[in-house]
Amino acid sequence: MTNREWCSKRWTRWVPSSFFAGLLVACTLLFPGQAQAGSPDWMLAAGRQSLPVYPEDTPAVVLLDEQVTTVKDSGEIDTVYRRVYKILRVEGRDFGTVSSYFDSETRLTYFKGWSVTSDGKEYEVKESDAIEFTPFEGALFQDTRRKVLVIPASEPGSLVAYEYQQRRRPWILQDTWDFQSTIPVRHARFSLLLPAGWDLKTYWLNHANSQPLQVGPNTWVWEFENISGVEQESSMPPWRAVAARLGVSYYPSHPDRQLRIQNSWADISLWYSELTADRRRASPEIREQTIKLTKEADTWFDKVRALTTFVQRSIRYVAISIGVGGYQPHAAADVFSNRYGDCKDKATLLSAMLDQIGVESHYVLIHTSRGVIAPEFPTLGFNHVILAIRLPTEFDSKGMPATVLDQRQGKLLLFDPTDSQTPVGFLPAEEQESLGLLVDENGGRLLKMPLAAATDNRLIREASLTLASTGVLSGDVTETRTGAVAREFRSLLLRKAGKDRIKILEDFLAGSLSGFELQRATIEGLDSPEANLILHYRFSAEKYAQAVGNLLLIRPRVLGSDSQDVLERKPRKYPLESMYSFLQTDTFEIALPVGYVVDEVPFAQSLDGPGCAYRSRVELKGNALVYRRDYEVKDIEWSGNRLDELKKFFRQIATDERSLAVLKHTAP
Repeated sequence: MTNREWCSKRWTRWVPSSFFAGLLVACTLLFPGQAQAGSPDWMLAAGRQSLPVYPEDTPAVVLLDEQVTTVKDSGEIDTVYRRVYKILRVEGRDFGTVSSYFDSETRLTYFKGWSVTSDGKEYEVKESDAIEFTPFEGALFQDTRRKVLVIPASEPGSLVAYEYQQRRRPWILQDTWDFQSTIPVRHARFSLLLPAGWDLKTYWLNHANSQPLQVGPNTWVWEFENISGVEQESSMPPWRAVAARLGVSYYPSHPDRQLRIQNSWADISLWYSELTADRRRASPEIREQTIKLTKEADTWFDKVRALTTFVQRSIRYVAISIGVGGYQPHAAADVFSNRYGDCKDKATLLSAMLDQIGVESHYVLIHTSRGVIAPEFPTLGFNHVILAIRLPTEFDSKGMPATVLDQRQGKLLLFDPTDSQTPVGFLPAEEQESLGLLVDENGGRLLKMPLAAATDNRLIREASLTLASTGVLSGDVTETRTGAVAREFRSLLLRKAGKDRIKILEDFLAGSLSGFELQRATIEGLDSPEANLILHYRFSAEKYAQAVGNLLLIRPRVLGSDSQDVLERKPRKYPLESMYSFLQTDTFEIALPVGYVVDEVPFAQSLDGPGCAYRSRVELKGNALVYRRDYEVKDIEWSGNRLDELKKFFRQIATDERSLAVLKHTAP
């Protein structure tokens, strides 16, 4: 992992696809490739392998995935990467576009690519043909670069290969071998060459332990054949959380020789604690600002909230990282003076300000993709930094789901200074249930990020509607969102403006109504993350009720659907994942047209699924039909037999949602 992947989620986004597509077109036009003889033997040998029968929609297959790592006694590491593809379908053309990263600590020593067409034509591209650019958005200065090669003739039937070498001196002596891909792999091989007197430790993730073949002094080889691809499934965990990979740490056997970080979470925590030791010193300006922000605050929590809000919203997110700066935050005084910084910078400034009011805090290193960090594999594979704020013993943290209890530090409030849409007391949904490394000078430890209860993430939808004898349904709806449900919808709305925001609501209504008109819509709390997000709107829908003789048939469940068809496709290989737990309550009161009475209503439902529940009922209240349902999701992951139970649960919900009430005309 490059040190740039350390930084927050805003750092690790790819360049926009439209820009990247334009770049690839430019590469193709500038460097179309020339016919060459002499494709490497390892490429041609891979192309002669017999292949299993793959599904018809397989775009390509990896014929060879090879990684050769040579470690020098100084701790410098050379790694050669080779990969050979067989393009099977037009969709596989993208595998002919390859890239490599490098920076001041990871030098790219060479980079080449080749192709052999189905009729035997050979092409070669070299590093001089590559396009080089900065790959990450949101960075003011950084030294990570990306080189892209577009290999000619990457068409169905062609062999495509590339090879590059990286020379690096990482902060942790470690390799990760990702031998499973999104497409099938015919042959994968990882070779590790260590200096005399060195030892290694292996960590198998999502795969059974496999012993290497020792082919020479301190030289090991792992090999696999016919590895299935990681198929994309809807709502599955992140790719790196399910793909098979091998982690290898290596180190001098003699206890007096310690190079860089050793092989425990405590070692990583101590290293980071030393790296950041002098970064949280408060300048006079920081002290003055802290006093100004907290002087009107009445309680301990009011003071903390004043500081967290300031850092979230007044310190602009900008990444500046060169060399060790990929890990080391800038000094708090610089962050405050510049009014910008990345995740670790914002956490550093907040920690310095909290210290001025006597509040202790600690860095927490996490990954924003749940399940990527494995507890058995100590690594620097985090990509984000948040803060753990130590709570007073007597503080009542009820209503703050981002609270954890640590054996050494006591009660801690976890807070993300980077996420301006998540107020103190809560964690962004993608960070919940993830693993974080609590950093302190005595040796840190992994913490499980807490999962907010379903009742912390609410959607309450209430509608007062009128049904006309012509079948037209009209009225007003109020939707109130809290917690993660509010954050998700608020973020969606803030990315849009004007008519595009209205389009979001219209798309939702179109999923439940036909022939509708959205007549009015207003939003409350859009710019206040601490407030509930409230949406008011009025609509009318033609022919909502179906006339059959002297009867009107209506669906009491007017808006929204809780059923899912995600499990109705082919059997799943991977768990089903929800981003967060939640509780949704719908209440639709429908005033009946004059001259009509209720003749029949759907049966009440009380359904319990694995980690979820659904209740619905229809009642007559005066001259109005009242439909109410509660849908609660308490768990966020389902696998194995629980998927079959969940499929049955969704089918029962779908049946209930289609249920009709019958109104009978009685007036003369």
